[in-house]
Amino acid sequence: MPPSHPVPPGVLVDALAAAVEWHAGQTRKGTAIPYVSHLLQVAGLVLEHGGDVELAAAAALHDAVEDTAATLEEIEHRFGARVAAVVADCTDTFPDDLPDAKSPWVDRKRRHLEHLATVGEDSALVAACDKRHNLESLVTGIRSAGLDETAARFSSAPDQWVWYYGEALDRIRSRIPTRLASELATLTAELRRLVTG
Repeated sequence: MPPSHPVPPGVLVDALAAAVEWHAGQTRKGTAIPYVSHLLQVAGLVLEHGGDVELAAAAALHDAVEDTAATLEEIEHRFGARVAAVVADCTDTFPDDLPDAKSPWVDRKRRHLEHLATVGEDSALVAACDKRHNLESLVTGIRSAGLDETAARFSSAPDQWVWYYGEALDRIRSRIPTRLASELATLTAELRRLVTG
């Protein structure tokens, strides 16, 4: 949905700069790839699937509360209530979790799946783009390095990935663009095939 107020000039540029600063030094699990690569790609997917620059800004910041010292209050102050609301909806940690001390993966994901069923179109789009990029990374990783080597990078097991992404798609499918839902369904099916044989 379009914003109900004028989007501040430069909000996406400022959000990208904040993401680079907050996630400095972080890499994608088990790789040397800078973590900001994921954030840039999710922001790009949001724009590609019809989101505006404010939602792309939220995409760039969607992991900030989970993985950095940034707070929702800071994000709202700097980027507005709409961006902060989407970031809150995309955050799967519990209130007392810390970036390096999170609750168990399955507990966080179950809670997040329950919440995904209630979010609006803005948050559903950003969450779907996040999951699309993560799914593509998993599928590509398994194809190139094999299932065992890919799984070694994560605390969760491959069968849990299949469960989580399938459940996430079920909860947001009706609130995201058709092409994006189709891409997620294709990637989820391919992940299931690669994991279960």
